[in-house]
Amino acid sequence: MTTQDVKQVVIDIIADIAPDEDLSVIKEDVSLREQLDLDSMDFLDIVMELRKRHRVEVPADDYPRLATLASCVEYLTPKFIQ
Repeated sequence: MTTQDVKQVVIDIIADIAPDEDLSVIKEDVSLREQLDLDSMDFLDIVMELRKRHRVEVPADDYPRLATLASCVEYLTPKFIQ
């Protein structure tokens, strides 16, 4: 899976969790929680959807690595290759 594919996976999950958000204006290096109206439960939903849809496990210690769209892609891309 390419980095662009992984980026789209993350955007698709966010779109399902926060359907009212305009995801076309997401800045890649700004915190997702700052840009979007996501609370801690929404964030956990993103992690759970990664596991449910794609069998990608994200340990709680690694949650900070999912802060921005760019950091999500950087962290998740190797996990999709496995």
